Amino acid sequence: MLDVGRRGFYDRPAPPDLPWAVDSSEFDDVLSKIFTWWNGATIGTLFTVGKRGQLVGTDEFGNRYYESRDGVSYDGRKRRWVIYDGYAEATKVPPEWQGWLRYTYDETPAERPLPRQAWEKDHLPNLTGTPMARRPQGSLAALGQRPAATGDYQAWSPE
Repeated sequence: MLDVGRRGFYDRPAPPDLPWAVDSSEFDDVLSKIFTWWNGATIGTLFTVGKRGQLVGTDEFGNRYYESRDGVSYDGRKRRWVIYDGYAEATKVPPEWQGWLRYTYDETPAERPLPRQAWEKDHLPNLTGTPMARRPQGSLAALGQRPAATGDYQAWSPE
């Protein structure tokens, strides 16, 4: 049985007179960098990017975009990739950066921004499965009452 009142070793604050003591949040950050890929780049990814990648830009969501600094790939083009800021969600990539990643544009949106039309909305990532997801009236996930059925509905009853 788990004792919730008990604190683990790494939950204790570091004594102020020990400069080598590790804060538990720093320890957790290092562990998450080693073992999780969905919350950002792992240590291995950061090492590879530092060795082979060149940062070409950052978008409004904090995603970082890279291009290989060594030669070309098997198809004759430099490899391009994105390191997500936080949770790895492909819909967090705005359309202009998506075009650069897919070799539609040679210049990055930072070098040559795309013209925006007055009717265009700002890019939003897919919020499905998050607390910010749209929950229309009548949805089981929405709070509150389901709207009443209209008069043209007749419930089926087995007889």
